[in-house]
Amino acid sequence: MNQADLIIFNAKVYTVDDNNPHAEAVAVRGNQIVFVGSNAEALAWRSEGARLVDGQGRTLLPGFIDSHYHLMWGSLRLGHVDLRGLRTLAEVQTAVSAYNTANPDLAWLVGRGLRYDVAGHEPLNRHHLDIIEKERPFLITAYDLHTIWANTVALEKAGLLHGKPNLSGSAAVVMGSDGLATGELREPPAYDPLLALLPEPDAAQKQALLKMGLAEAATFGITSIHNMDGDAAQAQLYADLEATGDLSLRVYIPYSIDPETPFAAVASEAVALRDQFQSDMVRGGCVKFFMDGVFESYSAVVVNDYPDQPGNFGEPIFDAEHFAAMATEADRLGLQIFVHACGDGAVRQVLDGYETAMQINGRRDSRHRVEHIELIHPDDLPRFAQLGVVASMQPLHAPQPNISPDVWPSRIRSADWDRAFAWRTFSDGGAMLAFGSDWPVVTQNPFLGLTAAVARQP
Repeated sequence: MNQADLIIFNAKVYTVDDNNPHAEAVAVRGNQIVFVGSNAEALAWRSEGARLVDGQGRTLLPGFIDSHYHLMWGSLRLGHVDLRGLRTLAEVQTAVSAYNTANPDLAWLVGRGLRYDVAGHEPLNRHHLDIIEKERPFLITAYDLHTIWANTVALEKAGLLHGKPNLSGSAAVVMGSDGLATGELREPPAYDPLLALLPEPDAAQKQALLKMGLAEAATFGITSIHNMDGDAAQAQLYADLEATGDLSLRVYIPYSIDPETPFAAVASEAVALRDQFQSDMVRGGCVKFFMDGVFESYSAVVVNDYPDQPGNFGEPIFDAEHFAAMATEADRLGLQIFVHACGDGAVRQVLDGYETAMQINGRRDSRHRVEHIELIHPDDLPRFAQLGVVASMQPLHAPQPNISPDVWPSRIRSADWDRAFAWRTFSDGGAMLAFGSDWPVVTQNPFLGLTAAVARQP
């Protein structure tokens, strides 16, 4: 007998079925859509006690899958002062002052989402932050999460005022002419000592902030995410939310690998995370690497040097041999691999590692991914289709025409613009594409991302 416990009728249903793209109603039984079609036919599926929802002529879409997302990171940042979209230091000072008034007892002040050009042509530094807040430690994360600026008190507390030697890759505590740190900290190895001092939210606070993040995702129709950071503890938090019925989207969570991760951990900890979390809502089975940083802080790895810093190509986080070995092991174990690579040099190194893994382990439907790909060398474009590698891109990362110029356009030569954020070129070349937001770097609103993907011109 055809029965459904939820029927949405009188709607404009977009089915994503080319043979039948539009409908009036949808019938659902349990977690399965059992019918899509006319109002009359859908209502015939009505069971006793079924929930009926009148769509009132509104559009009904399938849920969105955001393929690049930071649920925990984004949710925890909801408790920080919001600096997104601010363009001057005066605006930052006003926002922080209001936040101080509302939160007078905080030991640390943390701002989030700031642009790189907020101080005009001068790099933001600790003296700017000291003017805004001199007594308490104060730090601001850049919108892309790859740079943190700190005031003098914060640098002193973290032991960074006099620098931090022997940092790997493009990580840097930027030093001033006075021999002291400027307050600009590039990449996690530089700013992790600062973050380690922040008061850790307790379990109840984390749960509350996670629920705020989940509620925001629900308003945009996001029903699944590919999380881009994680470990077993984070996965357990999501599993706990699932157990209480509070996890409103599906989470695919990776095991994070950095250059210090022991080789054996791939076979033990990464596989254990996959095996432990295989529920309907929380699933492991992937690993995440970083190959470079971002163009904004000159930490993206490029084939040709930066035009405004001749001789600087960026430094890869993994050397080629190390990454190839780790990727080959992850591939052998059947894990999917995600790698952050913004610059064309980093993208090439990732593809080289994937090719090595394929040569050693044989080809399979691995769907390994390169995340971001803000610049691609023409020689490497066809390799995505040849290797079956997914190009995971975030349309809202591209400079937007309705926003005052950011620093990004000065980081590559004008002749190379046609190979920056080149998702149409990837698609035309037969590569698999996956779009996401990278929330909280930018808004998680998928409609804005889709608009940017379709409307952008090089």
